[in-house]
Amino acid sequence: MKKNKRILLSNLIFIWLTGLFFVQNLNAQTNSAVTISVTADKPDWVYSVGEKPKFKIAAMQNGKPAKDVKIKYEIGPEKMPAIKTENLVLTNGEIVIEANSLAEPGFLRMTVTSQAGGKTVKSLATAAFAPQLIKPTVTMPDDFNSFWQKAIEDLKKVPVDAKLELLKERSTATVDVYQLNLQNIGASRVYGILCVPKKEGKYPAVLKVPGAGVRPYNGDIALAEKGFITLEIGIHGVPVNLNPEVYNDLRTGALAGYPSFNLDNKNSFYYKRVYLGCIRAIDYLVDHPSYDGTNLAVQGGSQGGALSIVTTALDKRVKYLVAFYPALSDVTGYLFNRAGGWPHYFNAYNKVLNNTPPKLETCQYYDVVNFAKQLTVPGFYSWGFNDETCPPTSMYAAYNGITAPKELAIYKETGHNTVPSQRGEATNWLISKLKQ
Repeated sequence: MKKNKRILLSNLIFIWLTGLFFVQNLNAQTNSAVTISVTADKPDWVYSVGEKPKFKIAAMQNGKPAKDVKIKYEIGPEKMPAIKTENLVLTNGEIVIEANSLAEPGFLRMTVTSQAGGKTVKSLATAAFAPQLIKPTVTMPDDFNSFWQKAIEDLKKVPVDAKLELLKERSTATVDVYQLNLQNIGASRVYGILCVPKKEGKYPAVLKVPGAGVRPYNGDIALAEKGFITLEIGIHGVPVNLNPEVYNDLRTGALAGYPSFNLDNKNSFYYKRVYLGCIRAIDYLVDHPSYDGTNLAVQGGSQGGALSIVTTALDKRVKYLVAFYPALSDVTGYLFNRAGGWPHYFNAYNKVLNNTPPKLETCQYYDVVNFAKQLTVPGFYSWGFNDETCPPTSMYAAYNGITAPKELAIYKETGHNTVPSQRGEATNWLISKLKQ
């Protein structure tokens, strides 16, 4: 019996040591991966037209400069063909490359790739040239305001017909959570998750509008627990608490390519129902018995950043907005040899299909640039220079046209994402405004 125990103990020790060696070896492999970084020489990555930026490319391995790393770099205006491409070997782990300036306001991007350990490693840095001087390429139709005024009048004729379903499993000790759906134009409905503080009182309200895609939503319970009514909506006219498989099927089936649906008709374009659906959500919030009657904001990122600007421009009941990297901004940029906004209707891939008079006309009525000019209330805006989905050129084209009070927080190294400090800054700004 003692011999068997000794054998068992020996086996356990062997298994433990083998596992420890495996973990240490795995960590060593992980730590030995080559990383690539690209930075511009000015701290804020902002240059005057005519200045030549210098980009530093660095390869690191195990905390030290990596030797003899093969790289490929491309330099050119964002989303446009490269003006210079070169293959190099970083013999000592880094190199500094001076690039030519841009001849006009815009962004110049260096993208570096390397094959290391069987994987493609990528990094980039984007230099800004007088971004505050970027002008839009899209024009505003003479009847822009009357077009939308009529659309809103048509919406007012449609009953709100609010339907609430308490979601007990999501509710907390201090917040009631509901699925809400409202009547929209065209016999469609707007679905969302409503969060209301349980404590009796009057509260500010925040409408949260979604980024692109087809997905369920959870609602912003955390903000509701701070004393806000929150409503997070979807835009596709389907419930937002279904099984994930439903959204997967819609994403690859009926709703695949939805941003281009009916692009050739300004009256039936997909986003008309979406823009009006956001206003319908405001209709509900301002009539909620717990709303304080004054303090109302809209917040979103990407497609949601666009919807934040659009909703606030169209609905004067909104007092503040937060927009992260707004999409649908200056989408015609590609037709003027520069980056255009998501969903890139006129890039090299889509230009042949979409560069038609009806589609160009529709874009004028839905481009964020033309709504940004209508803003009258304070807004907080934030994005990064390395965004490859919503090019900063397109976002500045919209932002520079805003004459209302505005704050811009640039997190230059970020792409199409936000970081915790960025989200915290936006939330603190919003709370300070809504509860002042």
